[in-house]
Amino acid sequence: MATNESYRDLAVSRGGLASEDVFIVRNGPTESFKAVAPNPARKHGKPYLVGYVGNMDVQDGLDILLDVVLRIKQLEREDVHFTCVGPGPQLPSLRDMVRKKNLEAIVNFTGWVSQQELLEILSTADVCVNPDRPTEMNNISTMVKIMEYMALGKPIVQFDSKEGRFSAQEASVYCRPESLVNDLADKILWLLDRPEERKKMGEFGRRRVEKELAWKHSIPNLLAAYERAVNK
Repeated sequence: MATNESYRDLAVSRGGLASEDVFIVRNGPTESFKAVAPNPARKHGKPYLVGYVGNMDVQDGLDILLDVVLRIKQLEREDVHFTCVGPGPQLPSLRDMVRKKNLEAIVNFTGWVSQQELLEILSTADVCVNPDRPTEMNNISTMVKIMEYMALGKPIVQFDSKEGRFSAQEASVYCRPESLVNDLADKILWLLDRPEERKKMGEFGRRRVEKELAWKHSIPNLLAAYERAVNK
């Protein structure tokens, strides 16, 4: 079982598997992952909230995101708060970076939270971000947070990547990998300043999840993979 076409192609070309033995089973959100009522307190007194959910490790690019936050602070945009949700081995060092960069008033890391709290934070967010470091692995990987953002009707800012673009399509704006900080900061602010564009992108993403990327659409392929294994 492969999570996308890129990994399926590797299983066939590098792994030597027969194409009929490889099934794409995407890791999409379940029907229980739905938006809840936004909580203005989650914005920490700011007009806008940018949300992130995921692991806190080297490949996830949270250090890049903190430089983006610093860039936005230097631009004297005092109307944006960032909340990053999730556990991971880099969490202590990231919190230390927040203190060293004097960003405590602009960004917070929650660590692990319940799904109810996660849904409230992301449902309150105006924009969701994916700062995954541009690497060969991330280029061909499908990140479940992208579909989660889309399921909640949130517009996305991320670096341009093969599978990231396949998943999000028009629900995201894409940044140049060679401009790690400035372009990501500029795209976030561009979206925050355009409510109609955010609304259009969020609606597109929600429809795409409902019609194509939700977990229920992967069940037939999962069952087909089991059937193939049993019969073989």
